Amino acid sequence: MANPTETKFGDPATRVARTGHWTVLLRPKQPTLGSLVLVCREPARAFSGLSAAAYADLRSVVQRLEPALREVSAYERINYLMLMMVDPDVHFHVIPRYAGSRNFHGAEYRDAGWPGPPDLNAVTAPDADAREALVEVAEEGGQPLSDPPTAPPPARPAARPRGGSEPPPNAPRSSSTPPYHRAAPDFP
Repeated sequence: MANPTETKFGDPATRVARTGHWTVLLRPKQPTLGSLVLVCREPARAFSGLSAAAYADLRSVVQRLEPALREVSAYERINYLMLMMVDPDVHFHVIPRYAGSRNFHGAEYRDAGWPGPPDLNAVTAPDADAREALVEVAEEGGQPLSDPPTAPPPARPAARPRGGSEPPPNAPRSSSTPPYHRAAPDFP
C-alpha cells in the first residue's frame, strides 16, 4: 500500500521503480528533465528512523538511478533534496542539473536555477505520453531500477584509531583550538 507521499506524487501512474524499501517516482512537475521523487516505504518520519536494510537499499537504488538519469537528461550534476516540510514521509527530490535546456517529446526542460540552487517553481509538466516515455527511458538506462541487488553491500572498513596530537573529544579545549579542529565523537 502506498504511503501519502507516494500517492501525492502520482503512484502508481508515475512509478519508475519499486524496491523492498523505496519507490522511485517521476515528479509530475519537472524543474529539470528526469526529476524524480525517491520515497521510503517504511513508516519513518525522520531519516535517522530508517532501518539498516532501508539504508542499504537506498545505496543500491542510487547506484542504479544515476546512470538511468544520465541516459535521460545527460546531467552535469545531480541534487538530492530532503525537504520533508509538507510531506513528512522520508523522501528525496532528485533533480538532475545541467546548463541550458533539454528537449524531450516536443517540450523544453530548462534548468532555470543553474548554476545555483534548483528553481522548483519553474517547471514543465509533461503530458501523459511524455511521462510514459520518460519512465521507459529511465527503466532502460543503466541496470533495471526495480531489481533488488543480488550481492550484499561490501563491509565497511574498521574505524581508524585516533592518534596524533588531537585532544580527546570531551577534553576541554583551549582558546587557541578552534571548535572545527576538535576530533568528532565516535558513533556506535
